[in-house]
Parts: sequence; C-alpha cells; structure tokens
Amino acid sequence: MPLTRRLALVQGTDEKKFMETALKIAFATTDMETVNQHFGSAKSFAVYAVNMGDAQFLEAAQFGELREDGNEDKLSVKIDLLGGCAAVYCQAIGGSAINQLIAKNIQPVKVHEGSRIKDLIADLQNEIKAGPSSWLAKAINQHKSPDPERFNKMADEGWDE
Repeated sequence: MPLTRRLALVQGTDEKKFMETALKIAFATTDMETVNQHFGSAKSFAVYAVNMGDAQFLEAAQFGELREDGNEDKLSVKIDLLGGCAAVYCQAIGGSAINQLIAKNIQPVKVHEGSRIKDLIADLQNEIKAGPSSWLAKAINQHKSPDPERFNKMADEGWDE
C-alpha cells in the first residue's frame, strides 16, 4: 500500500541548525501521542528531531489500510520514508523488517503498547545525557557532521614521515 498522506514542516534557519545536533526518530502511531502500532501494519508514523535538550516534530506520514499478512512489499515504502532516521519505535516488528531496517542503519525499538511518545523522547534524552547505549552511540556518530577543525588538530599533532 502506498503512502497516502505526508505532512512535513518547513524548516527555518534555526531548525536547520538544530538538525545538525539532532537525531531523527520515528514512532508508529495512529494518534500522534502513543506508540500503538505494529511496524508492518502501521497506518502512520510521527517523526521527531531529538537532541539532548530539545525535541521538534518534523513530519507525519499516513498509509492506506495494511494488515499483518506476510506481504513484505509494503515494507519498502515505510523503510524509504524512514531514511535518515536513527530509530523507529513500534509495538511489535517482524524479523524481516528488523533486518531491512538495520541494513539502512535504522534501529528498531519495541515498546509496550500505549507508551507515550513524549515519555519515550524524554527517556531518549536522558540516555543521551547519561551515556548512550551502543545503538544510540553508533547513531549519534553516524548522524553528526565531521568536525571542521579535524585537519587543524591533526596538523597540530605533527607528522613524521
């Protein structure tokens, strides 16, 4: 089933700067408040930008009616939509979807039905502050821009041939 509706907020200069330090995180949800969907049959996703101190809603995407029927063609549309996300939170997810997400460097995270998105974001921010888990540390390193001073630091270290 194809994507039926997509709402993405336009980013100004401040938001673009925020995105330099933020991770994109998706949530499988029908009400935009709780994670209440299986990944494969999710009718919609909410995508946020999250960093240590802030979170901003980026977009919502809605799909047509989907069933848990083993038809994996529907997964590609969802995985393409989630491109650039560090993680997707869902109520449940199948093995094939997990493999496809991990191949795209998107960490699937299973949570209990009804977990509130704002609480999950707060937990994620606390984890970033306290020292991220292995998947989160990897995501932070993959999504951060290279240090523009890295070559100057190398030159300061000195090079002997």
